[in-house]
Amino acid sequence: MKIEHVAFWVKDLEKMKEFYQTYFNAVSNEKYNNPVKKFESYFLSFDSGARLEIMFRPDIIEANNHHECEKLGMIHLAFSTGSKEKVDILTEKLRIDGFKIVGEPRTTGDGYYESVILDPENNLIEITE
Repeated sequence: MKIEHVAFWVKDLEKMKEFYQTYFNAVSNEKYNNPVKKFESYFLSFDSGARLEIMFRPDIIEANNHHECEKLGMIHLAFSTGSKEKVDILTEKLRIDGFKIVGEPRTTGDGYYESVILDPENNLIEITE
């Protein structure tokens, strides 16, 4: 058994699609649009076979999604780059491009080498080796 996909409601569908394509090599399908429900979505596919569905509907309200506070439920999405050097390179590229780094590259207590950044809508993203 495997996880087929994870889904996020987003405010800006195109901006989020571009972010995951640019920094994490996502490949997008054609936009799905249901005008009756005012629902739009993309499936973003990654080399590993994992997929992320990003969805928009104008009536979805924004939750109090501040990364500074812990909460129950999904907390982050992690991408493996394959090496410590690639973690450092991608983290620096994101920093230069203006994204917030909330966890500098380091080896965690459980042995992961990772950094943590915020995507354009403040979702926590771990970048691991």
